[in-house]
Amino acid sequence: MEIERILIPSDRLQERVKELAREIDAAIGESRETDLVLVGVLRGAFIFLADLLRALDTPAAVDFIAVSSYGGGTQSSGDIRITQDLTASIRGRDVILVEDIVDSGLTLQALIQHVGVHRPRSLRSCALLSKPDRRVVAIEADWTGFEIPDAFVIGYGLDYAERHRGLPYIAILRAPEASLD
Repeated sequence: MEIERILIPSDRLQERVKELAREIDAAIGESRETDLVLVGVLRGAFIFLADLLRALDTPAAVDFIAVSSYGGGTQSSGDIRITQDLTASIRGRDVILVEDIVDSGLTLQALIQHVGVHRPRSLRSCALLSKPDRRVVAIEADWTGFEIPDAFVIGYGLDYAERHRGLPYIAILRAPEASLD
């Protein structure tokens, strides 16, 4: 198997997603009218987005945007391309970008710029994972689930070569040269 070790077990993931939902609900405020849209960044954030949506008390619409920056490797290329844009209008709506991981920060920065052009009323971000040691731009998500070390992680939507997305936990991928597969 390509797993070096489990970094975040399933029960801790679910607990933190519920905490994030409570934090988002509190920030949005029950007294304020909101037209919330969660924009999931495909493909890695789809499981996180689904669990977050179910845990929110605030009603929210969902849309998706897809970007490419990794190709098939374990390092971001730094070349951020929008491969699928939003399908619904977000003009005048409250938007939260839901990202799987903030690594270099380049993807989140590019997404904020791109989505901002659509003129939402507010634009914030929520990332399941953050690797601050890899940051090359000074950017942080408004809400972050976990800070993790500089290791390539899989599971809970995150993949390596389109494998391991379905794992119910976050694991560190064994270095390819150490793989026994």
